[in-house]
Amino acid sequence: MPDSSGPSCRLHRYRFRSVWLLNAPPTVVYAVLERVEAYPRWWPQVREVVPLDDRSGTARFRSFLPYELTVVAAEALRDPGAGVLEMAMRGDLAGWARWTIVPGVGGTRAVFEQDVEVRKPMLRRWALLGRPLFRINHALMMRAGRRGLAAWLARG
Repeated sequence: MPDSSGPSCRLHRYRFRSVWLLNAPPTVVYAVLERVEAYPRWWPQVREVVPLDDRSGTARFRSFLPYELTVVAAEALRDPGAGVLEMAMRGDLAGWARWTIVPGVGGTRAVFEQDVEVRKPMLRRWALLGRPLFRINHALMMRAGRRGLAAWLARG
């Protein structure tokens, strides 16, 4: 079995963490975030979400750089009491993503964590040179998502 901790694997693996402070109650933020099929309405980089069943779907993403990612995401954990939503992903990205929603100053603190390996061949080829740009691309996507969600919540 290949060593998954080698340099090639590290080049294609990304861990992200974003914290969004939102002016809405945690229960409201959780309710919006658990409706993944509605993300394209408020998050511009989430181009499409197509449900496959009540626990999974296909999603397409595109941020600033001219490439698109497609994943099949499946619910791994939904715990409203703990404020946790977690999904497993496969496709152009393989790994997991998790929202943790807790009370915060002025409303809600939403923490997004992601641990993925890039599987899209074109992005794997550009792993070494493109890595800084891919991280910036993700940061821009997350910033737009926070703004979009804040505006969505403000509209009620």
